[in-house]
Amino acid sequence: MPAMLQVEGLSRRFGGLLAVSDVALDLQVGQVHAVIGTNGAGKSTLINMLSGELAASTGRIRFDGQDVTGWSQHRRARAGVGRSYQRTTIFPEFTVRENCRLAAQAAFARPWALWQAATGCARSNAAAQAALEAAGLAHEADRIAGTMSHGAKRQLEVAMCLATAPRVLLLDEPLAGMGAEETDRMLALLQRLKATHAVLLVEHDMDAVFRIADRITVMVNGCVIASGDPEHIRRDPEVQTAYLGEH
Repeated sequence: MPAMLQVEGLSRRFGGLLAVSDVALDLQVGQVHAVIGTNGAGKSTLINMLSGELAASTGRIRFDGQDVTGWSQHRRARAGVGRSYQRTTIFPEFTVRENCRLAAQAAFARPWALWQAATGCARSNAAAQAALEAAGLAHEADRIAGTMSHGAKRQLEVAMCLATAPRVLLLDEPLAGMGAEETDRMLALLQRLKATHAVLLVEHDMDAVFRIADRITVMVNGCVIASGDPEHIRRDPEVQTAYLGEH
């Protein structure tokens, strides 16, 4: 299957610091592709370049066969690249449904409809409802978002991504701070979503990564040292030494 997102020779330099060096990876629908590495390995810089938040110093990014290396974050998002952040980015004073509707409204903007309240946009409301159902939050739609558990808030962030109709999901540590039950719910959600999305998962929870990932890329000091299926990564001696702490 052709890659939905393809990266070749991607690098990012901050002055004299090479934060990401010559990274190549493919994201395909039907797979969760995890990127792991210690703090400072370049994972968040990589995801910021894929989303368009940071420009690449060198290299190329293709989305659905089209070169998007020079595209802005906004343009990539409108084309179908969705992302979440390490920190919770919901609107805590609004309902769960309203959070999703606002995300959908940003994706399906109608600047000419000055006479109609945004809350009456049928397309945005339908997209919000579909996202809530996909994320397993339809029963929480009228709840104030700030009163939800940490894990449910992270689910809401994924739902807000889904409301923008993405084809690629870039998820930056969505399991951070979760307990075992919340982690199980999020992994079940990712398992469902990969059937229709290409998913990149940046994560520190190794147990969760090896449970959910179809492919794993390991980064150290901005470089990829290994990439393959979970069993290949478990056996790789360089990964065992550099990341898993084995000798």
